[in-house]
Amino acid sequence: MPSAQKVILLVDDDNEIVESMRAVLESKGYRIMVARDGNSGLTIAERESPDLIVLDMMMPKKSGFLVLEKLKGRPGGLIPTIMITGNEGSRHRAYAEMLGVRDYIRKPFAMEKLVKSVEKILDPRATKGDDQDDR
Repeated sequence: MPSAQKVILLVDDDNEIVESMRAVLESKGYRIMVARDGNSGLTIAERESPDLIVLDMMMPKKSGFLVLEKLKGRPGGLIPTIMITGNEGSRHRAYAEMLGVRDYIRKPFAMEKLVKSVEKILDPRATKGDDQDDR
């Protein structure tokens, strides 16, 4: 059903990665929007309020961290976000988690890892066996 289709915003300046993520996520039934830099990502996120954002850390015009900081302060709070990065620093991961990212994935990554993370966030019932029960 189109009304139930979840919308994911991909914010990354690497065309190859964006197109790979788009192909895989569209094949899973998600509707994809794309922004190629932090400013565009922020504008689209604020205007469209997607169900999930997949956000690169290092981009032109505005870093992923600056996008997160802005979105965290919006009236509806932070949109669920997965941060992807080629950066190895643990301080970056800690800061991203402090800002509220749901997952932090280092590049290069298997698309299956991204799909599992997306499904865990957007459809917790699909991965219920992966986590502890609420009982």
